[in-house]
Amino acid sequence: MTQEELMHKSEEVLPGQQRYVAPIEQTPLQSVDSVNESAPATSMWADAWRTLRHNPMFIVSAILILILLVVAIFPGLFTHQDPNYCTLDTSLDPPSAGHPFGFDMQGCDMYSRVIYGARTSMSVGILATLLVVLIGTIIGATAGFFGGWVDAVLSRINDIFFALPILLGAIVVLQMFKTSGSIWKIVLVMALFGWVSTARIARGAVLSAKNLEFNTASTALGSTPMRNLLRHILPNSLAPIIVIGTTSLGTYIVLEATLSFLGVGLPTSTVSWGGDIAKAQDLLRTDPMVLFYPSVALAITVLAFIMMGDAVKDALDPKSRTA
Repeated sequence: MTQEELMHKSEEVLPGQQRYVAPIEQTPLQSVDSVNESAPATSMWADAWRTLRHNPMFIVSAILILILLVVAIFPGLFTHQDPNYCTLDTSLDPPSAGHPFGFDMQGCDMYSRVIYGARTSMSVGILATLLVVLIGTIIGATAGFFGGWVDAVLSRINDIFFALPILLGAIVVLQMFKTSGSIWKIVLVMALFGWVSTARIARGAVLSAKNLEFNTASTALGSTPMRNLLRHILPNSLAPIIVIGTTSLGTYIVLEATLSFLGVGLPTSTVSWGGDIAKAQDLLRTDPMVLFYPSVALAITVLAFIMMGDAVKDALDPKSRTA
């Protein structure tokens, strides 16, 4: 069979396989398909903010977090009671004027302790997250950028710490150093065991960013490796790091409350939700509201940061965008 016969045979249309192609005159370019070439270029952060401000989950979580920050920074605006002033004469008294939550077993005003407990939980959560993100980003970015034996050594250290449960490790370290408790001691212990996940995320993001064209172009223009890392690679690797940092903040707030509940966290003289929950556990059947108020405050705070983390993840992850 000749080549012309083969071409003719390939052009034959079998029954049921006919296709209609409209002429170009009947399919003009629609306005929705046009591109405004004069519009300014948008960045990933601008697109993320455009997505966030239309996300109801982000709006609700941002309002809750803003309220919690105001309560933590200015507790005197919401109560004039001293959270450490306790008298047994009012032990387990019901709510009354000026004391909407009543009193605990020691006769402390529950409302003032819930308000002032926000400062402790928010301080530990924010400081621990900042320190964890800083340490994890430095270690992960160094391993991913330099590679070779540097990556091998740092990755093995990462694996060792990753095998240690953060709660168990924190309990062991805090039991070893039973000195005067402070917020910074809790924060440092959390950072000691919590940087692992951030380092893994940062390493993967840097490995992906350092092979992109902008890094090659910058190197060709004479930029040093360290300048490429700080000026180009790290800024383009921040999105997943910000997501894990936002999501982990609620985890560290819960961890502080857990350590205080177990008696190895902050001292009893420090007002914290975890400490109040620990004191109220024996009253669960007789006076459950003493346990209810700090537990609800803790749950709302953690829920707000988890919602914020999910919203930020949806905004910064291109695969999750629907528009």
